[in-house]
Amino acid sequence: MRIPMRPIFAAQRLSYLRRMAACAVIAALCGSAVCAAQKKLATKTAPDVLVLSNGDILHGTLVSEAAGKVTFNSSALGNVTLPWNQIKDLRTSGDFAVLNSTVMHRGRKSLRTVPVGALTVANQAITVHPVGAPALAPIPITNAAYILDEATLDRQMNHTTGIFAGWNGSTTAGATLVTATQNQYTFSGGVSLARVAPTVAWLEQRNRTLIDFSGSFGKITQPAYISSGTLVAAVVTKTAIYHAAAENDEYFSPRFFALQRTAFDHNFSQNLDLQQIYGGGLGWTAIKTPRQEGDLKAALQYEKQQFIQGGPGSNQNLIASTFGADYALHLKIFTYTQSLDYIPAYNNLHAYSITETNQFTFPTYKNLGFSLGTLDSYLNNPPISLPPTKRNSFQFTMGLTYTIK
Repeated sequence: MRIPMRPIFAAQRLSYLRRMAACAVIAALCGSAVCAAQKKLATKTAPDVLVLSNGDILHGTLVSEAAGKVTFNSSALGNVTLPWNQIKDLRTSGDFAVLNSTVMHRGRKSLRTVPVGALTVANQAITVHPVGAPALAPIPITNAAYILDEATLDRQMNHTTGIFAGWNGSTTAGATLVTATQNQYTFSGGVSLARVAPTVAWLEQRNRTLIDFSGSFGKITQPAYISSGTLVAAVVTKTAIYHAAAENDEYFSPRFFALQRTAFDHNFSQNLDLQQIYGGGLGWTAIKTPRQEGDLKAALQYEKQQFIQGGPGSNQNLIASTFGADYALHLKIFTYTQSLDYIPAYNNLHAYSITETNQFTFPTYKNLGFSLGTLDSYLNNPPISLPPTKRNSFQFTMGLTYTIK
């Protein structure tokens, strides 16, 4: 019996041709990708050239420019920051964007229209050379608020900032130990963190997260002793003040924002076991410059007070508000921060409190500094206790501070 072979061979040839066509397409795509990668690598490895006003030439990479300061990475010197008046010429092989203050304040939409290209700087002017387009009109260097690379521009405009990125703040710790007729020790410390998104100054602020903790614990012990044949019991005096707070701000304009906040306080000296606050409200940035910032805030909240000693009804569930002001001043010789909160209650007019904190931080070496701080709090409604509770509590602290950047 003869079996017809031609259809089978035809099917095999068709399958073979399909496989060959697929291989050709894959090879073409791989070749194109390799060529693009090689071209990108060649472009990336071409050094930027910076000519100083004294004639010296640096080869490396332009990092950025902000507020008239140009940062250039040289293979020999590392990062070098120079003002424009020390730069004669600059040529980049990579693509950069030049932002002026007008574009910066209009936000993300205007940034999408900013031309990107290689830069040349000469005669106190910057010229942008977009890819596949003629060079743009020169921009005076005095109008260049920021210069940044294309990758940074894309990352900040089109990608969400990670939750662990952009945190700044400080940690402070201090201690006192005494051994004598009385034994005494005191520990104090604090953590203050802030995260602003976006993490760059040339985009409008959209979100801010604040986390704050401060605490102080101390104990003085008078050992037991015998006087005239009578045993006098040991005496222990304790102090403990803790404050923790968190706040999230959502900006709907450069100056106004909605806020959510929570706070927890413990003050042994004021007979306060725990005060809890949960609320939300509005805020206004009244002062905002590179050196200082001041915010005014108002929030409506639920507040619960629990006391260490007190009869029935001493604990309180309150509908209250927080009216606050925060201020920060950054100078070369010190940083000063202040916070003032007035907390009235609407269902118990006697249950109000006031808190003020101040801190000076003096930089000493790199990220280390020395700090002085005060915490002044007034609680109007502590219950009757023994010993009698004072309504006002004042605390002064000194410590070593580490700045987180």
